[in-house]
Amino acid sequence: MPTPHAATYLTPSSSTQTGTGCAVLLVNLGTPDEPTAPALRRYLAQFLGDPRVVEIPRIAWLPILHGIILRTRPAKSAAKYASIWMKEGSPLAVWTAKQSVLLRGWLGEAGLRATHVSYAMRYGNPSIASQLEALQKQGIDRVLVLPLYPQYSSTTTASVVDDAYAWLGKQRRMPELRFVNSYHDHPAYIRALADSVRAHWSKQGGPADKLVMSFHGIPARNVKLGDPYADECRTTARLLAAELGHPPERCQITFQSRFGKAEWLTPYTEPTLIAMAKEGVASVDVMCPGFTGDCLETLEEINMEAREAFMHAGGKEFRYIPCLNDSNAWITALSTIAQQHLGGWPVR
Repeated sequence: MPTPHAATYLTPSSSTQTGTGCAVLLVNLGTPDEPTAPALRRYLAQFLGDPRVVEIPRIAWLPILHGIILRTRPAKSAAKYASIWMKEGSPLAVWTAKQSVLLRGWLGEAGLRATHVSYAMRYGNPSIASQLEALQKQGIDRVLVLPLYPQYSSTTTASVVDDAYAWLGKQRRMPELRFVNSYHDHPAYIRALADSVRAHWSKQGGPADKLVMSFHGIPARNVKLGDPYADECRTTARLLAAELGHPPERCQITFQSRFGKAEWLTPYTEPTLIAMAKEGVASVDVMCPGFTGDCLETLEEINMEAREAFMHAGGKEFRYIPCLNDSNAWITALSTIAQQHLGGWPVR
């Protein structure tokens, strides 16, 4: 089945002619190559095998991962991916590829014509190492790594940094690298989110009873150990509500995608939606501000599973607000963030 990363990932730029140049490498979480059990097994082995993602000691975790999880979960996950798979491939890969192409154009319009843009996945293809290698072969000697995670977490952003430095540690001639840690409170990002909500409200004839902002969860233990993710999610939600001028009592932040039996960040998304429906909340607008492109967690977990749970519990209207995807406001925000972090590098 074709995917947007089935062929070459990089296109020639003016920098390849000079032997030097600058690049922006967008990095997203990742996706299986196809919605099949074997592809999911490879993907999940890499994802759940990352010690940044699962902080259980390896000697205890790896037998569970390879002896139980990778024997049972791939087929179930493959069916879920199949339910949201696009003609062009995995939604996450499709949107990430589009963002990469559009950002290249936005930066060119801003005058940064020597700046190349490509994308990588932390897990799956194209890998961070393969893209850094390809950029190096094109003569790129400066790379801004821009994770598509607005809120910083050791489970996501730090893992991207780990992977990039693992490749860097094997190089004799190293390019300069910069990393964007987070942009959870960046005005352009908040405006892009607000624009998406306003556009949704305009189509729907106004707001629902509640605006639910669902972020991906992480173990509560991570926060106790110093991970700033929860605070950054709450800051994003607060700034978005303020930008919209939406009453706080009509907003709700939740956390989704809990894995395992340990306590994760609360309140959990689906139980919260069920409780709302039972308490008489008739309609909800649900968005996922931490995901910059629609993917399994937004299209299947939220727009299918959470929708069914809310309606089954007595809710009347579940209105999903798509992710930023390829919206003009989001690509403008990406361009603004990239330009700020490229400051000082000769990219014109």
